[in-house]
This record gives sequence, C-alpha cells and structure tokens, in this order.
Amino acid sequence: MWELYDELIAGIPPEAIVDDMACGVGGTYVCSGAGIGVSNKADETWRAPEMTNKSIGMPLRELAECAKSWSFEEANLGIAAINAWYNDITRLRALGLNISDAVQAEDRSADPFITLQREMKGKNVTTIGHFPYIDQLLAPICNLSVVEKFYPQEGDYPEQAADYLIPNSEYVLIASFTLVEKSLPRFLKLCASGAHVTIVGMAAPVTPILHRYGVNDIAGFVVKNIDAAKNICLGYGGNIHSTGQKINYRAENIR
Repeated sequence: MWELYDELIAGIPPEAIVDDMACGVGGTYVCSGAGIGVSNKADETWRAPEMTNKSIGMPLRELAECAKSWSFEEANLGIAAINAWYNDITRLRALGLNISDAVQAEDRSADPFITLQREMKGKNVTTIGHFPYIDQLLAPICNLSVVEKFYPQEGDYPEQAADYLIPNSEYVLIASFTLVEKSLPRFLKLCASGAHVTIVGMAAPVTPILHRYGVNDIAGFVVKNIDAAKNICLGYGGNIHSTGQKINYRAENIR
C-alpha cells in the first residue's frame, strides 16, 4: 500500500534541503530552493508533539517521509515537502507544461470540471469530495455521484459507497487530500476497471509517477508568489489560488 508514497519520496534527491515550512490555519507550505509546495490546512497549530524533531535545514526527503504519518497535520507537511520538489516551476516546464511567469488565478483552462464536460456528458461520474460548483457544472450533464466524508451535503454518499460507485463509473475525480489521509491507493485500485481518473487539488504532486498508478490527469497547482502563499497558509487571509496557476498534466504528455 505504500508503494506510491515510497516512489514519490525516493524521487527527491538527498541533497535537497528544507529552507522554510509551516502548518497554519490557512494551509501548509514547505520551501526548498526555488520550489514551494503546499497542502491542506492543519486542524491545530503546527507545533504538535509529532513534529518536535522536524526543523528547517533537514533533508527534504526526510520531511517528505511524514506523508506516511497517521497524524494528518504531520502528513500535510510531508505532502507539501513532496510538492516542493515536483511542483517546482522549472521541473514542470521540463515536463512540457506551459507555465507562465505571471499569476493566473482566474485561468479556467486547466479546470477539469470544465475541460472534461464534453467527455463526461451522459456518463457515470463519481467525485471523491464535494468540490465547489460541481452541482452547477456537472450534475446537469452527467449521472453524478458525490462521495463526501467530512462535510456531506444533501444527496452526497458516505465514503463506504465508493466501493460500489467507482467500479461502475467512467470518470472519477478524486480530491488530492486523499493522499494525506492515505485513502488514494484504495480509490485507485477501485478505478482499475478502466475509469478515467483525475486527481484534483493543490496537494497533488504533478509527476509521471502518478500516471503509473492509473491516474490520467493531475489537476494540480504551482505557486508563483511565494510570500503571498506563505501568508495565506499562516492565516492572514486570501485564496491560495491567487498566488499561482492551476495546471493539468495529462498522461499523454509523458516524455
């Protein structure tokens, strides 16, 4: 079950160092060199007992090991460390992605809930997570089932329903937070019958490694304004997507 995590961690070179990091009420960030990775917000302050041995100056790969922690606050740091390596602008451009120099907060060209609409029309679609605006964007055009564990709305399914819904779905869109809570490997196995799989969210590492585990599209995020992203994670207000660019890395882009 740890193969995906181990491969992501092993891809980080041992010489990469943690330059800055924090878990805040607005999110989690880790900086290493020119790269910054973000993940979801912490439930508590970042100085939890599990993190007393985690410090600036440690190897980035060692901090990335926290992705396997069952403390989700610590796991957020681990995923942010992974993203600090893979979601670096230079490495993303090397994959063939069109990463501009400017912030593109309102660019919807990489939003899978818009770009996949034509393909999903009339199909069975399951989302893991009740994403914003999917009731308006997807429900009118497809047979939509929403699995929501934390904040279910009327009509949403509990997480256990995924075992029944995903095998009958042609498109599955999975929140990147599932990497933090360790449920992503199970969901990917449920998709093995041939569903088109998209991982969505700022915590998604944009790397061909995920394609090898059955992911077709990675709808992730690259930070460009590092200082603004730090302030948002620390709770000074704002939307993290105002600090960079949404990106979509499709399997056919593999080099």
